Amino acid sequence: MNITRKASKRKKPADFRQAANVFKALSNPNRLLIVDALGGGEKCVADLTELVGLDMSTVSSHLAVLRNAGILLDERRGTKIFYALKSPCVLKIFCCLDEFHANAGE
Repeated sequence: MNITRKASKRKKPADFRQAANVFKALSNPNRLLIVDALGGGEKCVADLTELVGLDMSTVSSHLAVLRNAGILLDERRGTKIFYALKSPCVLKIFCCLDEFHANAGE
């Protein structure tokens, strides 16, 4: 597979700081599970807690990491907080990972 990128100026490590923060936020299996679940639409903390199988405070901490990295949006409605993906394009990473794992056995 040939992937081409638009030519750009010479980059420095600082140019990748935001990307590194996103990858760091995604570097936990529970947070990846949350992002994957939100690919199907917004969910409240209770729904995500049930999905992940951890206590609500732990799930809330994971959600804060994802929100602080710019991956999630949150909206309070009454007593509930709903989370959604800020940029659904983040789901493309799952396709990339599937391809990576499929080719790893070659």
